[in-house]
Amino acid sequence: MSTEDSTVSTDTTARRRGRRPAGQDTRTALVAAARAVFAENGYDGSTVRAIATRAGVDAAMVNHWFGSKEGLFADAVLKLPFSPHELLESLRAGPDEELGERIVRTFLTRWDGAGGDTFQALIRSVAGHEQAGHVLRDFFQKFFTKLIASAGSDRVELRTALAASQMVGMGMIRYIAKFEPLASAEIDTLVTAVAPTVQRYLTGDLGL
Repeated sequence: MSTEDSTVSTDTTARRRGRRPAGQDTRTALVAAARAVFAENGYDGSTVRAIATRAGVDAAMVNHWFGSKEGLFADAVLKLPFSPHELLESLRAGPDEELGERIVRTFLTRWDGAGGDTFQALIRSVAGHEQAGHVLRDFFQKFFTKLIASAGSDRVELRTALAASQMVGMGMIRYIAKFEPLASAEIDTLVTAVAPTVQRYLTGDLGL
């Protein structure tokens, strides 16, 4: 084979493997598709082929961009779609007595805006992927612990667990189980109904 033929062969192979200027679009499509498939089926119930089919690309692209299903899961689900530090600072910006309202409104707004896919994928994958449970637990523990501590409340660990249970439970009912009328309720309605409970967990009298 001539040098020229070898070069043509190499270039053709590279194109088949997705090494093209639009390759980043393939990566983005795979992340979006993975988030949706993991949200529907959890980690164990999702396959590389199903994700690739949803993205409209060859299954080999998963290994090309992420190395494995595990790598794709880490990129699509275990990386939170927001900055925890930025979120924490924005929620601290206001009176302590309105903290529950800010938390419920902010989380619902962000979850609704992202279709709830990342949250769903995490929840559905907890049983089959240990790291998913760690991400969910670590986020809520660190997040609520800092908020509660800054408000000067006692029994920080208990309050953190209670507040997290309220938010995770609300998310499961709205985005996974899809119980009506909560699944389609307006954000303002849920803030009015849920925020006082979260506020009590954070700063109120627990009756203990």
